[in-house]
Amino acid sequence: MHADREERLVALRRELHRHPEPAWKEFRTTARVVAELERVGVDDCIVGRDVLADERLSVPDDADLEPWYERAREAGVDEDLLESMAGGWTGCIAVLEMGEGPTVGLRVDIDGLPREESTDEAHEPAREGFRSETGAMHACGHDAHATIGIGVLEAVKDSDFSGTLKVFFQPAEEVIGGGKPMAESGHLDDVDYLYAVHVGLDYPTGEVVAGIGDILAVTQFYATFEGEPSHAGAKPEAGRNAVQAMATAVSNLYAIPRHSDGASRINAGRVGGGSASNIIPEEAFVHGEARGTTTEIRDFTFDRARKAMEGAALSHDCEVDIDVEGEAPSAESDAELVDLVHDASASHPDVTRATRRGELGGSEDATFLMQRVQDNGGLATYVGVGTDHPGGHHTATFDVDEESIAIGVDVLTEAIVETAARRP
Repeated sequence: MHADREERLVALRRELHRHPEPAWKEFRTTARVVAELERVGVDDCIVGRDVLADERLSVPDDADLEPWYERAREAGVDEDLLESMAGGWTGCIAVLEMGEGPTVGLRVDIDGLPREESTDEAHEPAREGFRSETGAMHACGHDAHATIGIGVLEAVKDSDFSGTLKVFFQPAEEVIGGGKPMAESGHLDDVDYLYAVHVGLDYPTGEVVAGIGDILAVTQFYATFEGEPSHAGAKPEAGRNAVQAMATAVSNLYAIPRHSDGASRINAGRVGGGSASNIIPEEAFVHGEARGTTTEIRDFTFDRARKAMEGAALSHDCEVDIDVEGEAPSAESDAELVDLVHDASASHPDVTRATRRGELGGSEDATFLMQRVQDNGGLATYVGVGTDHPGGHHTATFDVDEESIAIGVDVLTEAIVETAARRP
């Protein structure tokens, strides 16, 4: 990559890092991406409700969205563009048409996490002046992903690629909420080949994994237990204890049997309830998730989880309401695209290790887009671009080794160009 382009992309990544926005609040981020797409000169830039199907998961209420919307307005985001995203209709799709050939897609995510970033001077963003200013944080590298998406568009436009390139700048990955509505928007239905990308994943700078596997299917849920309050001293028998039902449910969740066909996971990540020590609690909650190495194992685990929570509520004369907040299937990377990425990696001077297959061990809603393309007869792969990061993903000290951005752009560009060239 030319030094001027690399420098510009690093500056863009740092700007995005300084202004992260959580899921469905990516107003300023989307506008910044749109500005870059206009600079690159794409043939179409799709923004607003046309980007996503109607059914979105884990969308905050208006009161939660409003401060982020106003922050974007104060930052100077174009009023018409901002209005098109009102209600959290964030993200965008870039279309680059370059003659006859297949339609190749690249999916990158753009949201940050609702957590504070480290102020320690050993943390490079704090030391170099691009630490987050919003109270949220790019603690998973989505700032680098969005930057890679821009870089690939720019590089493909300057190449001899023949076909159509679509880059999907997806919102709300961190809540497993944006992948499904983007996959169901109709914009994937003409995509023949799809690449998805993630930096880090505990792979070092210089390593590229052509096909990430072990992407766990996931269902995130919020269960609300309702009982009846009463005075804990005078009339304990008159109450129906929602916290007791919740506590029983948590114990029973961890007693769900494993599955012989593969790994399963269950976690009650956040629990709570009650109002005072002398009141029988009338309400409690469990915020948790079920995962599996296949969608079927995930479904088995979540079905058992639902029964465990319903049974716990029944045993303590309470009710439970279980809402699915986010979900994503498992997915497999196709060998043909894995080979193309591996070949592109192996020939790159800055790639020290080209790896065909690797593991994620977590979940990702890019699987919805991959599955959509595969169900339509196309091919997909999930690419890991290694990056040295001083803190683990989702921690206050996570950062991206910016050398990995150029590697990601170069490898994906070569694979995309070669994908179109090899198509019969």
